[in-house]
Amino acid sequence: MIVPVSKVNERKWAQLCVDLWPDNSVEAMLYERANGMLPNEFLYYAEDEAVAFVSLSLRHDYVEGTETSPVGYLEGIYVKPDFRRRGIAGELVLFAQQWSTSRGCSEFASDCELDNEESRLFHGRLGFKEANRIICFTMELP
Repeated sequence: MIVPVSKVNERKWAQLCVDLWPDNSVEAMLYERANGMLPNEFLYYAEDEAVAFVSLSLRHDYVEGTETSPVGYLEGIYVKPDFRRRGIAGELVLFAQQWSTSRGCSEFASDCELDNEESRLFHGRLGFKEANRIICFTMELP
């Protein structure tokens, strides 16, 4: 069952976020959500337990490899290890596609780090096609 994140379940969602992005904290995730920075968050429940989440956005800026705007964007997806290989991620991506379509999108996109082979393979299994590879650079100004 997929449900929106709310005050009732947001701490469970925040913990799953930290499991995926360990450089964050539960408090930081809750702060970002409370301040409208993460408005499209959904939890997946199995066996009455929050076991996965998906984070979605509508991107109006240019999205690599797309031709339309807005583009539905998969910002994050995570399934607890004990619940993987059960089709949960596929259900979440299908939900994300339907969510995007219902908001006027004709394209759906995502990304991963260049060295994240597991994520690259995951995206490929779900039907994503690689659009481009880039390396970004920064420099501090004097």
